[in-house]
Amino acid sequence: TADRVTIDTLSFEEGASPVIWESEDGMTFEMSEGGRKERGTTVVLHIMEDEKEFLDGYRVREVLEKYCGYMNVPIYLEDLSAKAEEDKEKAEDEKKADEGAEPEVKDVEPPKEKPINDVSPLWLKKPKDCTDDEYKETYRRLFHTFEEPLFWIHLNVDYPFNLKGILYFPKIRKDFGGQDGQIKLFNRQVFVADNIKEVIPEFLMLLKGVIDCPDLPLNVSRSFLQNDGYVKKLSAHITKKVADKLNSLFKDARNEYEGYWDDIHPFVKFGCYKDVKFFDQVKESLLFKTTDGQYLTVEEYKARNGGKAEKKIYYTTEANRQAAQIKLYTDRGIDVVVMDTLVDLNFMSFLEYEGGLDGMTFTRVDAAIDGLTEEGGEGADLKAEDFESLFREATGDDKLEVKTEALADHTLPLMLLEDEQMRRYKELSSIYGQDFGFPAKYTLVLNRQCPTIRKLKTLEDGNLKKMLAQHLFDVARMSSRPLEAEDLRKFLERSNELAARLAGVEDENAQTAE
Repeated sequence: TADRVTIDTLSFEEGASPVIWESEDGMTFEMSEGGRKERGTTVVLHIMEDEKEFLDGYRVREVLEKYCGYMNVPIYLEDLSAKAEEDKEKAEDEKKADEGAEPEVKDVEPPKEKPINDVSPLWLKKPKDCTDDEYKETYRRLFHTFEEPLFWIHLNVDYPFNLKGILYFPKIRKDFGGQDGQIKLFNRQVFVADNIKEVIPEFLMLLKGVIDCPDLPLNVSRSFLQNDGYVKKLSAHITKKVADKLNSLFKDARNEYEGYWDDIHPFVKFGCYKDVKFFDQVKESLLFKTTDGQYLTVEEYKARNGGKAEKKIYYTTEANRQAAQIKLYTDRGIDVVVMDTLVDLNFMSFLEYEGGLDGMTFTRVDAAIDGLTEEGGEGADLKAEDFESLFREATGDDKLEVKTEALADHTLPLMLLEDEQMRRYKELSSIYGQDFGFPAKYTLVLNRQCPTIRKLKTLEDGNLKKMLAQHLFDVARMSSRPLEAEDLRKFLERSNELAARLAGVEDENAQTAE
């Protein structure tokens, strides 16, 4: 920034002589006797030509607020350019007065000079001495935002290490898109860096906050920090404090905790499969939101659904799109939980293999029909063979597996089932940017109790029969994922043609032609 630095200083010690120190490269320097009469130091930076931005008062203030905004000595900034502008205005007013003009009356008191830094930041105080408004104001000042945090954790440790700080829980987007977590690291109130992941666990990077640790070694490499025992203890303590806060909210303020869950659950789930110790600390406080808006722990889900769910936790990834399948479960008193974030795929696998679900597994509502069928019922004479060739021809899939079952919902014509593990594997591969080209493999379950399916068997118009089969299949597909490109075009064309047939438009056209 500067091509020459001059320091003019006089020590507080009695009998000390003033000294001037000068250097152009920071390696060599010259010292000479100074002329300063009062104790103190003046540092003069001779700014380089291409660094003139640092002569702007706003830019200097920005740098000082970032790195020195909380130093323990007051810092004042005197903007000489702004002062020169004020002096110019004053001189113009005096000139007008000399010329006989009425001076402009400015009924404004000159502002009192204030330091640009806060010498007593909130995180150095005891939690009992801090108010909610002070926590929120500190959050806004640290991160230059008008948003308010959900809640916060005040870190105040003197032993076995010195650690102060505040961690704020912001609203966390379910897909993490544009999520800008930021934890500022300070050393004795001097800003050091943002998000040093060797000190702060990776999953905590989604939070915002400040950590002040004066004992942290700074003149070492990041690889050293990563393996330093002190740093590991520090990181583990921060993780434990976060877990303790979540557990205390769950136990002592369940309603409040449930109100936060929609915003914080991606962070909590991410932390669980990234840090097994964190999971062990919070596993009793993990919640699952059901499609009817209830929040249940695993144990609560098992207690409510144990006799009906056959050691499965049924879930949906898109509650609106999969409403028909969800209704099959909820009508039978089975809760369906919502798992619609990017982290949920990994989180479910983690819980199944390492999370101690006592043999329970997650199953999406379109992956199985266990418990959704009825004994007997209508259409018992309908067999899979009656429809196999029709649907294979209609879909172009000569290996499509077709079954007939008596589904509880008589209005639902059919369901498409997709193997849970294969679908998860494909979705995880897609998330990580890989595509192994696995084709979608469905099992088509026809509801023999549905009048539409029974009527489909008896239709004599071959073209209409095939068209209805194609249409029903596409409608079922749309409950899992949107139709795209050519499939969507064909679906729309077919919908228009079926509407025309239903309205009798084709019959009218035929009569007109005759």
